Amino acid sequence: MMDLKNYNNRDVSEDYLYVEIDDAPVIWQDKFKRVVKRTLSGELFVGLWIVMREMLKGNTHTIMYPLEKLPISPRYRALHDIKRLVESGNQACIGCGLCEKICISNCIQIDTKYGSKGRKVVKGWTLNLGRCIYCGYCAEVCPELAITHGQDYENVSEQRAHFTTMAELVTPMDIFKAGKQKQYPGFGSLSPNADDNVKKTPLAY
Repeated sequence: MMDLKNYNNRDVSEDYLYVEIDDAPVIWQDKFKRVVKRTLSGELFVGLWIVMREMLKGNTHTIMYPLEKLPISPRYRALHDIKRLVESGNQACIGCGLCEKICISNCIQIDTKYGSKGRKVVKGWTLNLGRCIYCGYCAEVCPELAITHGQDYENVSEQRAHFTTMAELVTPMDIFKAGKQKQYPGFGSLSPNADDNVKKTPLAY
């Protein structure tokens, strides 16, 4: 049987420092004395002097939200964005359903159908923002880079189950025609130097 004698001693150091704590006062006179002592302690005036010093310097550390906002990292996972194809302007989502399958919170639902040309098209796409945990898996697994995470974190709803459709997340046409659709922002998207990392295929075609 293992000897636990060495484990019973909690004084791990010889110069162990014990903090002297005064007993709690009982009568009201002692309580009043303790309040006065703590109120007139030096730490209080040091804190007040630091605040007054910063006020006199005129340094403003307050962000005037919503007129001012702090910069956000381009990898920040905020509200989702659905991109459009640069060539045609159609939505880039092909309805493969990988985002729906990998979603660990089961907040994405995709309905597909066969179009006039016999190809699969997206019939309906909904996202329950009340369940979404913004893990970024849907953006990572998307083969067409159709869904990315933008930087729009101001998302307010009066209902707990807040559903968002594809029409609300896809890039508006006026922004797309103006050439303002950002191709490389958000979590799960390509990096700006992605073309430099592409290697030529060894095949002949």
